[in-house]
Amino acid sequence: MPLDELVEREVARAAAANAEPATKAQSGLPNELTARELEVVHLMHAGRSNREIGEILFISERTAQSHVQHILDKLGVNTRTAAATRAAELGLV
Repeated sequence: MPLDELVEREVARAAAANAEPATKAQSGLPNELTARELEVVHLMHAGRSNREIGEILFISERTAQSHVQHILDKLGVNTRTAAATRAAELGLV
């Protein structure tokens, strides 16, 4: 799939998820995920690397890494796989 189509698809998916952001009451999370973190968690769930997340969202790889770490912290997990699984359990992806 061409990168521009992938970006368009992932941005649309993230926008749909952002229509109603996750709140503590909705998700059971100790802290609310930001709209950008929800975009990142969708891409993590799709198996994207920090570099790919950065390219898709037009942010640096380091910024993507920072978002991933915040997500791991908020979900209370230690790995990207565990974060993707937890996000799916919570209905975030």
